[in-house]
Amino acid sequence: MFHVITEKDYSEFSRKQIGEYSKFEKALEVAQKAVEGKEGLRYIIEKTDGHVDSYGNQIVTIVAESE
Repeated sequence: MFHVITEKDYSEFSRKQIGEYSKFEKALEVAQKAVEGKEGLRYIIEKTDGHVDSYGNQIVTIVAESE
């Protein structure tokens, strides 16, 4: 599962989840459209595969992000 998140000015407090997608290509397309033409906004695409750590939190891997 790929999670698309937007973030403003590299602030974790401004993160908003746009959606969840099963295909990376669709997640990337949605992420690019979400930040297109918006100053200071960037996207992050995270991948989860159902594994959890010892605290029960999902293990997340960042697979793509805008600059």
